[in-house]
Amino acid sequence: MDLTTWTPNGAGSVSGQIAPSDVDRLAGFLRAANWKVLYGLNFATNTEAGMVAEAAYAATSLGDRLYGFELGNECDLYHSNGLRPASYTYANFQAEWEGYRNAIQAQVPGASFTGPASAYNVSGYTAPFAKAEGQGLQLLTQHYYRANGQAATSTIELLLAGDPALPPELQALNTAAGGIPGGYRLAEANSFYNGGAPNVSDSYASALWVLDHLFTIAQGGGGGLNLHGGGNGSGYTPIADNNGTVVEARPEYYGVLLSTLAGQGPLRLTSISAGSLNTSAYTVENSPTQLSLILLNKDATENLQFTVTCPSTVQSAALQELTGASLAATSGVTIQGSPVNADGSFSPQSPYGLVVSGETFTGYVPAASAARVTVTLS
Repeated sequence: MDLTTWTPNGAGSVSGQIAPSDVDRLAGFLRAANWKVLYGLNFATNTEAGMVAEAAYAATSLGDRLYGFELGNECDLYHSNGLRPASYTYANFQAEWEGYRNAIQAQVPGASFTGPASAYNVSGYTAPFAKAEGQGLQLLTQHYYRANGQAATSTIELLLAGDPALPPELQALNTAAGGIPGGYRLAEANSFYNGGAPNVSDSYASALWVLDHLFTIAQGGGGGLNLHGGGNGSGYTPIADNNGTVVEARPEYYGVLLSTLAGQGPLRLTSISAGSLNTSAYTVENSPTQLSLILLNKDATENLQFTVTCPSTVQSAALQELTGASLAATSGVTIQGSPVNADGSFSPQSPYGLVVSGETFTGYVPAASAARVTVTLS
C-alpha cells in the first residue's frame, strides 16, 4: 500500500497504481458483498495532494461502504524498512499523520479515520496513538502474526501451542481503545508473516489455529480481524485465487466458517479439564435457551471424551465436526462431511445427536479436529 500511486487518468488494473476504475470496481464488490472497507492510503511515498485527491474520489465512489481511511501501513517499521530514516520515531509519525488527516478533512468533510496499523509495537506506537488521536478515530488497528514464516521454528507444533504473549497484548489494546467508537481490531493478521510458512500456514492445522485465534480476540474485547491472503501459493490465505478467480477454500477458511456457524451472542465463561491433551473450549450464548459450544482437540493422536455441564436442563445437543486427513494435510478438509466448493456452496450432513441427561451431555471430539455443539436448554 505504501508504494502505490494515485493515477487519476490511469487505465486501471496496473500494478503499483490506483486508478478511478479500480476504486469503482472495489465499490461494486463491496455493495455486492454488503461489506465495508478500511481504505488504505499511501503514507510513506505519497504527496499530500495525491493522498487528498485519492481520498476525495474514494469517498464519493465508495459512499456508505467506506468505514474509514487508514493512513499508512506498519508505521513502526518505517525506520527499518527504508521508508524513513533510521532516526524516525513515533513523534515524527504522529506529526505527519496529523498533517495528512487535516488536509483530507479539509477536502472530505466528515471523513472517518482508523489507525495506526502498527506491525507489532503496541506500547510504542498503538497505545500512544490511541491516547493522542482517539477522540478523532473510528477504530484502533493493529497487525498480528505468530512468528516469521521463513524461520525453521515456525512449525505446526508452534502454531497450535498458542501464543502466551497474545492475551496481554489484546488486553493492552482493549485498554487503549477505551472511548473509541469501534474499539480495536486486528486489521491484518495471519499465522506467520512473510507470506506464511509453507506446509504449515496452508495446512489443516491452520483451521484449528484460526478458531482459537478468533475466540481469543473476542475474549480480549476485539471487534474482529482481517486475515491477510490472496493468490494460490503455498503460504497462507483463507481463499486461494488465480487472477481474481476463486480456486478453492483453503483449510484456514473452514475454521472461520465453523466460528461463523457458532452464531452471534455474548461469550460465556467456559472451562475445560483434559489432562495433557491440547484442547480449548468456548461458548456463545445465542439466546437464553440456545448455546453454541466450540471444542478443539489439537492433539494429533488422542480422542477427547467429554462431559459438559450446563447451567440448566439440556433439552438436546447436536454436534458438527471439522475434520481433516491429518494436521499437515493441505486438502480434504470438511465440516460435517462437506467441503466448501469454489463457488461457495456448502452442504453439510445432519449433525450428530448427543446423549443428554439432566444438565449434562456427553460425546467425543476425534484427535486433530474441532466440533460445534448446538445446545438447547429448557
